[in-house]
Amino acid sequence: MTTIPDTNLPHDLGGLFDTSSVVPRKLRLGELFCGPGGLAAAASKVAVSVGSETYTIQHTWANDYDPSACATYRHNNHIDPGSVFCEDVAEFAKRADTLEDIDLLTFGFPCNDFSQVGERLGIDGKFGPLYTYGIHFLKTKRPLMFLAENVSGLRNSSGGDTFGQILREMRDANYEITPHLYHFEDYGVPQNRHRIVIVGVNKDLLPGIKFHVPAPTHAGHPVDCRTAIECPPITKDLTNNELTAQSKTVVERLKYIKPGENAWSADIPAELKLNVKGALISQIYRRLDPSKPSYTVTGSGGGGTHVYHWSEPRALTNRERARLQSFPDDYEFQGSKEEVRRQIGMAVPPVGAAKIFDAAVKTVLGIPYDVVESNLKQY
Repeated sequence: MTTIPDTNLPHDLGGLFDTSSVVPRKLRLGELFCGPGGLAAAASKVAVSVGSETYTIQHTWANDYDPSACATYRHNNHIDPGSVFCEDVAEFAKRADTLEDIDLLTFGFPCNDFSQVGERLGIDGKFGPLYTYGIHFLKTKRPLMFLAENVSGLRNSSGGDTFGQILREMRDANYEITPHLYHFEDYGVPQNRHRIVIVGVNKDLLPGIKFHVPAPTHAGHPVDCRTAIECPPITKDLTNNELTAQSKTVVERLKYIKPGENAWSADIPAELKLNVKGALISQIYRRLDPSKPSYTVTGSGGGGTHVYHWSEPRALTNRERARLQSFPDDYEFQGSKEEVRRQIGMAVPPVGAAKIFDAAVKTVLGIPYDVVESNLKQY
């Protein structure tokens, strides 16, 4: 871990470089594929002070095609409801020119075709090409910076060709990029969630500036899932805390699965074993290990993929899952129980993302912070 020294920074906070000429006090945020607002929740927590001035990130507009996710975003962010556009990104992109200008663009483009689970169609799938809308908005709106997020499997899609193509198109849009595979459990999220985040800096507006990966805050001492779920205790008045009905068979099966085990590794009687062939998910009926961070919370899948309590024979509630994703208890998800489950599993954990946003603002202001080398620098 190193700290970026002042001598490596082109900004001089003593007045040689007037940050106000480039960086507004409130950096305007635009979002594609915003989901329920994990990135917005993270951005809202950022406040970087320079002398008597404080720099923050301010929602400007957001887009997603999922009505329940858009409802959640509107409900929790106290914004003009009309600034969240619930429509297909292809239609939204047609009027990019008419949208308010932004300083920061995020696009957590859908990961379905890059995930290690499923058909792994990559750029040839239904969702694979959606990153191109992020590139379109980079070229159209020309923000100071962008943040793009996807699953770790992106780097291996099509033998790495897809990842290389995406990075080339970001560079061709004239951005200095820093990709990194973040282990969010090293940044205070009580979950082993590994995601590629690419941060880009506009080379025209901020020449010579490069984003550096912020140093982990919890490496070697992550937050375990027992602490996340039980401290403080979840009370009956909290929203999104409905129990999932469990069949007698599931309850009996879970009795044989120890903390950290799943339906394949546990010693289960023959009559309770799963009759499934070719299963790829090790999380099926997997119980949490209370002494460790959770395994990855997902947003889709059938029975057995809901994340299971370490001692009680049941799936977690959505509120418990939200805690593993680092959402605060007052963040109220809208929609049916299954719609909420999907939103939580697809979201970016706010606590981890806030560390990246904080580093991004400090980067454009020339403020030193502790950094580590990118683990994807070969790209």
